[in-house]
Amino acid sequence: MESTGFTVDVTRKATEAVVTVAGEIDVSTVSQMRTAVEEVLVDAPPRVVLDLAGVTFCDSQGLGTLVALSRKARMVQSVLVIVNAGDFLIRVLDITGLRSALLISES
Repeated sequence: MESTGFTVDVTRKATEAVVTVAGEIDVSTVSQMRTAVEEVLVDAPPRVVLDLAGVTFCDSQGLGTLVALSRKARMVQSVLVIVNAGDFLIRVLDITGLRSALLISES
């Protein structure tokens, strides 16, 4: 899926799905990320990896969506793991107190 430099790609493996996001996560793009992860959760693998290496910005809509998707994953007996979150995103999650609501891996 693509919108003005924003991309979401999904790769499925036996025990996990990797959702790779690049660009700015904001009110105009967040639905694309949400839809991609929700589609993966229909037939949920044990682990869904959300790779944010290419994310350059994330607004409050994006932050809320990350938390909501993490909760949805738990509801279907899966886990959403965020990888490659940029320093700016980690800082915003710390400031807002949302980091503890998410599983963030260093790799």
